[in-house]
Amino acid sequence: MAAEVLLVLSTFPDAEAAGRIATQLVTEKLAACANILPPMRSIYRWEGRVEDAPETMVFFKTTQERFRDFQQRLRELHSYEVPEIVGVRIADGLPDYLEWVNANCLSL
Repeated sequence: MAAEVLLVLSTFPDAEAAGRIATQLVTEKLAACANILPPMRSIYRWEGRVEDAPETMVFFKTTQERFRDFQQRLRELHSYEVPEIVGVRIADGLPDYLEWVNANCLSL
């Protein structure tokens, strides 16, 4: 039985950091792929203040089985004290694609 596939969202301070970390996570087979979106504007509360900053969003595809290791490694690599790491279960999708994600997230 194939592992459950997750879509994981994370934001980064810039495209360079997003690309470097995404490449590392895919190389380590903690994610099958990463989609890096253009810069966006984020408004959020941090340490009692409202912040307004440019960020880069990345959509990672991984499995539930690899999520704990993925999350730990992303926290090690990320520059933010509390990085956004939000996993969303994929309820349905092209079976061939979901199998591909599973095959590319197998432990080394």
